[in-house]
Amino acid sequence: MRKEQLLGEILLQEKLIKEEDLTAALRDQEKSGRPLGRILVDMGALKEEQLMAILAAQAGVEYVNLADIDLDRTTVAMVSEKTARKWNLIPIHIEDDHLVVAMSNPSNIMALDELKLKTGYKIKPVVSSSTDVVDAINHQYGLNLRVEEDTEEGDAESLKVKEIIEDAPIVKLVNLIIVRAVEEKASDIHIEPQEKDLRVRYRIDGVLRETMRLPKRLQSAVLSRYKVMANMDIAEIRKPQDGHASLNIRKRNVDFRVATLPTVYGERIVLRILEKESILLKLDDLGFSKGDLERYRSVFTKPYGTILVTGPTGSGKSTTLYATLNILNKPEKNIVTIEDPVEYRLKGLNQIQINIKAGLTFSKGLRSILRASPDILMVGEIRDGETAQIAIEAALTGHLVMSTLHTNDAPGAISRLIEMGVEPFLVSSSINCVQAQRLARRLCEECKQEYRPDKKALEEIGFPLKDGKVPKLYRPKGCKKCASTGYKGRVGLYEIMLMSKEVKRLTVERASAEEINEVALKDGMSTLKQDGFKKVLAGMTSIEEVLRVAA
Repeated sequence: MRKEQLLGEILLQEKLIKEEDLTAALRDQEKSGRPLGRILVDMGALKEEQLMAILAAQAGVEYVNLADIDLDRTTVAMVSEKTARKWNLIPIHIEDDHLVVAMSNPSNIMALDELKLKTGYKIKPVVSSSTDVVDAINHQYGLNLRVEEDTEEGDAESLKVKEIIEDAPIVKLVNLIIVRAVEEKASDIHIEPQEKDLRVRYRIDGVLRETMRLPKRLQSAVLSRYKVMANMDIAEIRKPQDGHASLNIRKRNVDFRVATLPTVYGERIVLRILEKESILLKLDDLGFSKGDLERYRSVFTKPYGTILVTGPTGSGKSTTLYATLNILNKPEKNIVTIEDPVEYRLKGLNQIQINIKAGLTFSKGLRSILRASPDILMVGEIRDGETAQIAIEAALTGHLVMSTLHTNDAPGAISRLIEMGVEPFLVSSSINCVQAQRLARRLCEECKQEYRPDKKALEEIGFPLKDGKVPKLYRPKGCKKCASTGYKGRVGLYEIMLMSKEVKRLTVERASAEEINEVALKDGMSTLKQDGFKKVLAGMTSIEEVLRVAA
């Protein structure tokens, strides 16, 4: 029996996969030649930890889940970070005269020989998933940097800024803060001067989390280093500044938008992390329900009209628009975007950066774009009546226009455009769809806890009860995988309003957002909260999280 067939039989016996999943994976394996286990993991039919445990048992090696154990930092320090990353391994502890090392590939003889030579210990390999090993390396070797040892007490204030910011320990500290943020999938980094220290926070899954406190004496050096990276004026500390930086992190190009803001305790710096992978997502990956995705697809495939995506800052509007443009981006289409700023650069798109100082605003840029014979326009944001008017007119003259608007819900976008001075009949004729959205934190698959909520509490918040029965739901618990938050990743909540005949009539009559909302619900629209509750029933998120972002 072949190894792949033997593995498949074991997985079936352990009831870890279904028969149809194995059949599909074997078919894929015959075509691609990839390992069966990896195919099953990529399909989502098997967890990587489960695969590693089975493979370890087959090879006669112990499997260790690194998320469940506390590593000995003294033992970790016996192996350099360079060696750990080279072979994807991390020391766990010393057992008799053996150094126990977690590896994703315990059969790597070269790695074992190098460790034996460098440490002087016999090596006992154990198996752990590649993801767990990388996470442990990032965490453990990040912790090994002690800021207090890098600078003598009081020295930082007496040294000149230009000498400090090029100092190796400061450079290492600043880079560490960025690398850890990228590895932990943070969306932005906040460096905040306090009265007695410097606070560092990451926004992870939409929620700020404090990660470290630095001595006050390092404030000037750390902030100046970030300003140098973003090509800012380090001598200017009284006015806000904006900049841009680009770094190569773990063989990935990562861009940063950097902004400073003077506060009473010094300049506050925010770095927004812009990774290209985040806008290469498919629409199917963003969390649309099947019905909502069909509703949305029915409008962006039209050759003309306007699609508006609304929501607060950080609700994923740009990601949705870029995911849509990725589908529409064909050689036969002339796609032009005008943005402030151009956060992501995509091949095949003609992207224009707003420059107010040079006189290039959204409205002036749009006029110029329309003379360049575009098929599809993407306007970063409709901020004023002039921009709204030009965008609407572009949609009426045969262009597909996509843009964002800051409103709380989809029906509110109609009222907002009319308040900006756009005639109601133009809004009615040009808008194809308004989509409001939010991002809710996704429950950690490793530790989410099943429970049965109180029926009265569900009725009070309008939660749908099928046949009056209380469903089994999930709530956050917290584990090492999710940093004890109970959440890992995010899922979109969507409210998609199509411009039906009745909605268009109400628009022309200048009806209120509440009246338009009532009709849109009858036409099949789900509110943000209703869509959130569907995702609660599917076990994706919790009731508390839906109420937090879509109350």
